[in-house]
Amino acid sequence: MLRALSLTAAKHSYSGIAFTNGKAACTIPAARTLLTSAYTVNNNNDSSSNSHIHHHHPWKLHQTTTKPSPRSFTSSSSLSLAASGSDILASFSADARDQFEGTNIAGAMEALAHADAVCFDVDSTVITEEGIDVLAASLGKGPAVSAWTLKAMEGDTKFEDALAARLDIMKPSRDSVTKCLAAHPLQFSPGVEPLIEELRKKGVAVYLISGGFRSMIEPIAKQLGISKTNIIANTIEYDADGAYTGFDRTELTSRDMGKPAAVQSIKDLKGYTKVIMVGDGATDAQAKPPADAFIGFGGVSVRSSVRSVACWYVRDFEGMIDVVKRFGTKS
Repeated sequence: MLRALSLTAAKHSYSGIAFTNGKAACTIPAARTLLTSAYTVNNNNDSSSNSHIHHHHPWKLHQTTTKPSPRSFTSSSSLSLAASGSDILASFSADARDQFEGTNIAGAMEALAHADAVCFDVDSTVITEEGIDVLAASLGKGPAVSAWTLKAMEGDTKFEDALAARLDIMKPSRDSVTKCLAAHPLQFSPGVEPLIEELRKKGVAVYLISGGFRSMIEPIAKQLGISKTNIIANTIEYDADGAYTGFDRTELTSRDMGKPAAVQSIKDLKGYTKVIMVGDGATDAQAKPPADAFIGFGGVSVRSSVRSVACWYVRDFEGMIDVVKRFGTKS
């Protein structure tokens, strides 16, 4: 639509258009006007006197060039670069907006659109169950372990206490974990696979941060195309015969406030400036800050303590997929 648009600074000035070095940069209202009205200006001028609308490239980490303003864009191909949180929110239908929940929905949408990395909890978020409860059930310890899991997810006890108690009840051997996964493959939450695929297409780093067990999460990560190095989770320890001896207490997620520590470590290591945390539990909500936004997930379990503090609270991943697909700027 904009192919025929040619603006000459010396002859034309429109509200909302600023000329710099003979080039025109449109603010959002002006660009929308141009797009919807399909103006053709100065169509017959000599090409040597025309100034074409300037195109910004998505900002990349560690570049020395100035990051483009998130409120300006100059062509239909770069609409996503211009979108603020309020623009993104306004792009949804009135009915959809009425269904949204959260303390800062527009802020969460903007952060997701421009994220360097998105970190997902695993249990009851990426998958439809609590992995530790599945393991406990396979060992005949389901009810006792589930009671401790609920306490941890609701924030009623320190996570390290709940983890130690559950493992002491189960004492899972290496062989029992392998047999559990073979008999009961963990199921993905609907929509999480296309969401992660869209993030990866945009070049956004994806991490799995979990209070669950690495040996149960690694097969999930492999299916999603996520590197083992992008997993922060707990490690069960065994003796030479594969019998349970304990867990690695140096893992960041083995203790309370482990998820904010994990997010901070990712930021420090990779130099990311915008990181999102997505999860269903109180330990996930703790991750903001340092996470720039927390998106609560209630597609498996709705926890009031999480719902009340989430920047954006979702029951499925469709809205997130839409934001990333239409407005994601990382590349």
